[in-house]
This record gives sequence, C-alpha cells and structure tokens, in this order.
Amino acid sequence: MLSEKSRPVIEATLPLVGSRIGAITPNFYARLFAAHPELLDGLFSRSNQRSGNQQQALAGSIAAFATHLVNNPGTLPETVLSRIAHRHASLGITEPQYQVVYEHLFAAIAEDLAEVITPEIAEAWTEVYWLMADALIKLEKGLYAMQANDRMWMPWRVAAKTPAGAGSMTFTLEPADDTPVTQALPGQYISVKVTLPEGLRQVRQYSLSGEAGETRSFTTKLDDGGEVSPVLHNSVQVGDILDISNPYGEITLKEGDGPVVLASAGIGCTPTASILRSLAEAGSERQVLVLHAESTLDSWALRSQMTDDVERLDGAELQLWLEQPVAGAKEGFMSLREVDLPADASLYLCGPLPFMKNIRNEAINAGIPATRIHYEVFGPDIWLAS
Repeated sequence: MLSEKSRPVIEATLPLVGSRIGAITPNFYARLFAAHPELLDGLFSRSNQRSGNQQQALAGSIAAFATHLVNNPGTLPETVLSRIAHRHASLGITEPQYQVVYEHLFAAIAEDLAEVITPEIAEAWTEVYWLMADALIKLEKGLYAMQANDRMWMPWRVAAKTPAGAGSMTFTLEPADDTPVTQALPGQYISVKVTLPEGLRQVRQYSLSGEAGETRSFTTKLDDGGEVSPVLHNSVQVGDILDISNPYGEITLKEGDGPVVLASAGIGCTPTASILRSLAEAGSERQVLVLHAESTLDSWALRSQMTDDVERLDGAELQLWLEQPVAGAKEGFMSLREVDLPADASLYLCGPLPFMKNIRNEAINAGIPATRIHYEVFGPDIWLAS
C-alpha cells in the first residue's frame, strides 16, 4: 500500500499531475517508440496511437489508480487492475517491459514538470507506479498460469470464413499444431495478430462469438479506414494461418439462476451472442432478456445465431431497436425506459462507448446495482480510465 511518507505528497500533487498526465503520455510514447520501435510491430496498435485513445487510457488509469490510493487507503482498485491485466495478458506483456515503460514515462514526467518536480515528488510517484506495476505483474502471472499452455501466440488455421451480416464476417479457426488448447469462457476475447501489406504486424482483440470449445470463432465488422479488418476480410482465406492468443476477458456469465439481460449495439453483439449461445446449449432455465440496437436489419451481425438461440430458450425474449425499423422492431436508439427489466437481473453490455454509458446510467436508475453491470470495450478502455 502507499507509504505514510508518500501519501500526503501524492494527495498534494495529484491535481497537478492529473491535469498534466494527458500531455505527458504523448511525450512518453514518442520516447518509448524512438528507443524501441519494435514495440509497434506486433504489440502496440498504430491506430490507437494515432487516435490518441491509448494515450488517454494510460493517463486515465494512472490518475485513477493514484486517486484510489489516496481515497481508499489500504486497498487496491481491483476492477481497474483486473481489466488491464486481462488485456495485457492477451498481448503477452512480460515483467521486464514494466521497467522499460517506467524509464520513458518518468523521463517524460520530469521533462513536463521540470519547474515543479522535486526528488520527494519523483519518489512518491515512483512508488505509485511500482505499486500499480507490481499488482498487474502478479495478476498477469496468475492469468498465464491458468492457461493450458505457456505460449503467448499459437498458430490456428482458418477453417471457415462465413458472412455474418452486411459488412461482417465470422472466422472459424482450428488448431494448426498440437499446443494444448485452453477452454474459452463465453464472452471472452482473443488477440489476433495479422501482417499488414507493408510487413508490419498489428494485433487486435476480438470477442469469441460462437460456442466455447476447442475451435475459436470470432466475428468482425469491416472498417474500410482501419488497418486490420480489411486484411482479415479481403486477404485472409480458408486454410491460412493466424497467430492468436489464449482467451482472456472478464465479461463472462456469472454462475447462478438469476435473470440475465444482454444489451448490445452494432458489432458489440459478439460477446453477448457467445453468452446467449452458452445458455442455449446448456438448456438454461434462467430468464434471459436480449436487447440489441442496430442501424438496419441486414447489418445485424449474427442475427440468425441470436434469434435461433432465443427461440431455443423457454425463458428468453428479444427486443430490437433499428434506425430503419421493420415490423416487430422499435425505432431509434435503445432505451431501458421502454423495457420491463427483471428484478435482480445482471446486465452484460457491449457496444459503442456512448451507448454503454447511457444504458448503464438507465440501468442504475432502474435499480440494477453497478456491481451487477458488466461491460466490454473494444480497444483501449478510456471509460474505465475516466
């Protein structure tokens, strides 16, 4: 925990560092990639660097961690740390890389705050960094130890490539070697590594969208301006090999017999479709409410899978919102004010960030406690960091 010596220093300097950390992180990444350009080849997302999302997520997570240490002495922000650890593990982050990050991050801090930083301030923030780093290292080692193998990346062969809605494609993979396969949990994701036309490797996380088993299925929506989805959709063919990680992620179905609400928008239906499929395969008797928002019926990825699974469950109901409505669908954006939510329900959320923020707020106002609301963010989690 934060030492008695450092706590008042962090408390006094948190407003300043918190206000400057958003400017510090771009300097940090510039230093990091100048010294280690190889990190942009197969680890860091070039797109997230360009958009600033990665910088924003890092800045916010450090500030949130320090704020928690000040406001909640003797505890750690378990939710923040666990979500970061799962994402790190899916990328194969290792303990020595934390030292590399420390060196370049604190060089950027020293440069930005040169007029005010003192040895005492530097020492206190160093303590904060290593408290966070050590906690993540411990969690990540635990996640690695839970896998059926000790590899970061494994070759899997594309067994099928199936259209899954306008602009969406489902890739079904099977092992290409004899590496032991970790059983995936419904709602988890994998990292997928692809080689771009210029030879640079890039990694993206994709939620597993089908049954949990020894095959892996993930569904992607084509982003014409993106770097990875065009390669997957236009270049990767059946029989090709993709390097993927073990499965990670926290938006997994919690045990119990209470009601389940699955709320998604757009391609955010992939983890909820996986959870729904697991309930259908198990013949679950739980009450299941599936809520989905989409622009058009044709653009709804995994529509057949999800509607079939709802029909297989006696206690399931589907409600649909469309910007271009059809019979049986509601018009416009999803609102829980139009929904009779089951008592004691657990809510699983995935979709664009504004959508999730709005639905989460409506769910809390409707009586669902935050502890029973689970969500997945595609890309850097700037919501968690804020």
